[in-house]
Amino acid sequence: MRIAVCFNEAPATPARGETIDRISEQGARHEAEAVQAALHSLGHDAPLIPLQADLGDFIGRLRAADCDLVFNLCEGFWGDSSREMHVAALLDLLGLTYTGATPYCLGLSQDKARSKDLFNAHHLPTPRHILVRPGGHHPKLKGLTFPLIVKPRFEDASLGITGDSIVGTEKALQGRIRYIHQTYRQDALVEEFIDGREFNVAIIGNDHPEVLPIAEIVFDAALPHAIVSYNGKWLEKSSEFTGTRPVCPASLRFRQEFLIRDVGLRAYKLLECRDYARIDIRFRDGVPYILEVNANPDIAPDAGLARAARVAGMTYPQFIAKMLGFAQRRKESQHA
Repeated sequence: MRIAVCFNEAPATPARGETIDRISEQGARHEAEAVQAALHSLGHDAPLIPLQADLGDFIGRLRAADCDLVFNLCEGFWGDSSREMHVAALLDLLGLTYTGATPYCLGLSQDKARSKDLFNAHHLPTPRHILVRPGGHHPKLKGLTFPLIVKPRFEDASLGITGDSIVGTEKALQGRIRYIHQTYRQDALVEEFIDGREFNVAIIGNDHPEVLPIAEIVFDAALPHAIVSYNGKWLEKSSEFTGTRPVCPASLRFRQEFLIRDVGLRAYKLLECRDYARIDIRFRDGVPYILEVNANPDIAPDAGLARAARVAGMTYPQFIAKMLGFAQRRKESQHA
């Protein structure tokens, strides 16, 4: 079988955000090459097709490749993660069957504020929040209590998340809101900071989704804040990176695991995730609070989802084969 492995490349100078943010974009090629190697080991031809600024060239290369399926690893377009959903929509318009989430799911999960509104409407626990738009008035906290955490509304990969994201005063809150508005040019999401254990819930499948072994993010006591910051996720030589350690499987009592699995599955189904996703949860006082749903998260061999699959007994090629199988069944049902 011939499978196109599509991934996004970013400009050398991002249009918004910090220059250092490009480090997370550079991981896209590493992920694509790992998936390509796994597909080769499974006996498939798998050309790499990067998505760059010239959309016409990308479409031309896809058509010329004449592939049976597309392994969609694109998490944005030319440095803009908010356009991740548009890439999937383009593949739909081209009539190509691809792995991972639909445009609808990608757009909804990318919008942290709108997905939180859905969680609240369906009685799924999530930290209380407000949204502050650029040029908006001084925010009324609506019952929120300090400390708070301030995030960009639409980014992923911990972009815009540093130790300064957690604020304990009105002055610090206003400063961080201004930073998000000026640097990331989008709404600032302000939510209560849940000081509790943090878990990643990896889920795969469609009709009968399967929860893989849950991972806990264990934070070094020396860290000023127990959060997965941008440095903690991407800068391997930083104290934040070495002090942010995933442990899989997590040590959980039966009821704790039941609650976390249940909330993770309900969020997965509510946002209509497809093939695979990761739900980030903070657990405090017996309540699993959903931080966000990551549709089409990083599936490089050293990333959390592949790690959970490995603990579940799958080799990396077996995991990739499983993702490919979901897409193959969709294609077969569409042509039945």
